[in-house]
Amino acid sequence: MPSVMLSAVLEEEPDLYEAFPPHVDPSGITILTDSPPGKKAPLKTFEELQPILQQGRKRELKLLIRENSWPINSPIRASLWPALCRQHQHGKSMLDGFYWDMVTQVFGTVELPDKPIMLPPFVEATHCLGYHLTRKGRAVADRVVSVLGYACPDITYSPSLYPITAALLHFMPEEECYHCMASLVASKEKMFITQTKLLNEVTWKTVMQIAKKHASAAQHLSRLSGAIGPERIYADWQWWILAALPFPHLVRVLDCFFHEGIKVFYRVALAILILFHKHSTNQNSEWYAEATKNGVDHAVDKFCRNMPASPTKLLRTAFSIRALSSQYISRVFIKTEMTLKSKQVITGSRLVRSRSSDNLPTSQSQVNIQMMSHTLTIRERMSEETCKQMGSHSPGPRALSMGVYPIQAIKSQILDQSELFTLWSWLPVRITMYQPVLLYTTEEHGCSLTTFYVRVEHHEPTLLMIKTCNNEVFGAYCSTRWFERNQKDERGNRQAYFGTGETFLFSLHPARAKYPWVGCAKNDSKEEGDTRTAHANSLFMAADNTMITIGGGEGQAIWMDENIRFGKTDRCSTFNNPPLCPSGDFEIRVLEVYGFSGA
Repeated sequence: MPSVMLSAVLEEEPDLYEAFPPHVDPSGITILTDSPPGKKAPLKTFEELQPILQQGRKRELKLLIRENSWPINSPIRASLWPALCRQHQHGKSMLDGFYWDMVTQVFGTVELPDKPIMLPPFVEATHCLGYHLTRKGRAVADRVVSVLGYACPDITYSPSLYPITAALLHFMPEEECYHCMASLVASKEKMFITQTKLLNEVTWKTVMQIAKKHASAAQHLSRLSGAIGPERIYADWQWWILAALPFPHLVRVLDCFFHEGIKVFYRVALAILILFHKHSTNQNSEWYAEATKNGVDHAVDKFCRNMPASPTKLLRTAFSIRALSSQYISRVFIKTEMTLKSKQVITGSRLVRSRSSDNLPTSQSQVNIQMMSHTLTIRERMSEETCKQMGSHSPGPRALSMGVYPIQAIKSQILDQSELFTLWSWLPVRITMYQPVLLYTTEEHGCSLTTFYVRVEHHEPTLLMIKTCNNEVFGAYCSTRWFERNQKDERGNRQAYFGTGETFLFSLHPARAKYPWVGCAKNDSKEEGDTRTAHANSLFMAADNTMITIGGGEGQAIWMDENIRFGKTDRCSTFNNPPLCPSGDFEIRVLEVYGFSGA
C-alpha cells in the first residue's frame, strides 16, 4: 500500500452507507483526508458555489473546484456534478420524464430486465468499469448507456463513455445521470467524450505531442518503452486515469473534468508521467525495476494503482504545469486531427483495408438507420404528375429545351458535354431553367464531410456526381437540403431519413440509366401490402457526422464515409437500382456537387 494511504486519516463515518445511492456498494471505498483538520479553510458547500455557477463566473469556480478537496463521501457532488454538466448542455433542456419515455421506447418497460442488456457497439467490453456499483447498479449503467446510444446514433466509438457513466451513478440517480451524460456528449464549447475512433486516436497522439514540452519525462518514457515504442504506452493514456487511479483520486479529477473538459485529463496524464519519472529515474527504484522487468506499460499502470501522491498533490502537479493553455492544446489537437485525416487519404495500407466490407459501412449510424428503416415516415410525397414525368429506369434524353443552355458554362472534371446533356434531360423541367453553380468539389475543397456540409447543406436541390478510381460515373439528384439531417420529429428525435420522391439516382458510365423513386411506378390500383415495405421504399437521404447515404431499404444505394474517400453501393428498395458499380465498394476520385442559383 502506498505511503499516502498508510499515513492518511481513515474516517469511520457512521453515515457512510447513506452517502451513496442504493445501487452503490461503499464497503470497498476508502475515505482519505489529505491534511489534518484545521490546517485549511473550511470546504465550500454547494450553496456557496451555486451563485458563482449561476452568474457564469467560470474562472472563479474553476479555482474553487481545484482547491476544495471534498472527501469522497461528501454530499456536495449530488448537486454539484449535475449543475456542472447542465452548463454544457446544447439546446433546450430535457422535459421531466423524457428519459423514462426513452427507456419505455427502447425496452418496453421501465423495470430493470433480469437478463444482461446488450450494450451498443461503441462500447469496449474490456473497459466497462463499474467501480463500486452493485449488480443492480451495473444494470442501471448498462441501461443509461444503451438509451444514450439509441438517442445519439452518431456515436461510433466511445470507450470512455461507460466508465464516466458509472462514476456519475455513484452520486446521483439514474435519470439525473442520463441528463448529465447527454449534456457532455452534446457539448459544443468543450470536448468531454470522444465519439469516433479517429478522435480517440487524436487524443492519445495529442498527449504524446504535448508531453514533448516536458522532455525529461517524455524521453524517460521513450527510453523505458524499448522495442514496443512509446505509441503503445500513450494509447492507454485515458486508462491511467479511468481504470488505474484509486477511486478517490478519480473522483477529484472528475470534479474538475465536469467543469473544464478533457483538458483536465490531458494535464493529469502529464502529471502521472512527471510523477512516474520522479519515482523511476533512480535505477535502484522499485518502479525502474518494474519497468525493466514487466514493461513500462505495466509499470505505469501499477504506478497509478498505487499512486504515491494524494489526490490534492496529483491535481496540484497537473495544474502547475506551465505553457499548457487550452489554446495550445486545441492547436495541437486540430493539427493532429488534420494529419491523421490526411494520412487516411494517402496511406496505401489504409486504402486496401478500407475496401473490405468490414471497414466500409460499419458505423453505428448506419446500423441505427437500417434498424429504423421499417418504422420511418416521410414528411412529403411527390405529386402524381411529377411521378409520371420521371419515367422509367433508363429514359432517353427529352427534347432539348431552353433549359439546356445553362450547362454550357459547366466545367466538370467528371462529365463531358454529351453526358451533361443526358443528365440535364433527366432533371425536373423547372430546375433546368436555373444556372448550375459548383458548390463543392474534392479537387478544390478537399475530402472532408464537414466542408461538404458547410458549402452544401443550405442549398436545395443539389446534384451529386461521383467518379471512382475505376472510372465509373454515377450520382444522385437530391431534392431536399442536407441541413434537414438536423431536424427533429415531434418527440425530439433526429430524423434518420429525409427527402422527397423527386430524388433519383443515375449512372452515366459504363452504362447510362436513371433510377427514379419506386413510388412513381405504382399504378392506380395501389395494392395494399406490408406497411414496413412501404416505408423501406421511401428512404431517400440520410446523413450525420460520419457518413451520407442516398437510398435505403435492404441496402444503401450510395454510401460515403466521413473523409469522402470510400463508399459502397447496393441495391435498395427506394429506387430498385442495381449496385451502381460492379464491385459494390468504390474509391472516390472526384466528387462534384452542384446547386441551382435562384432555385
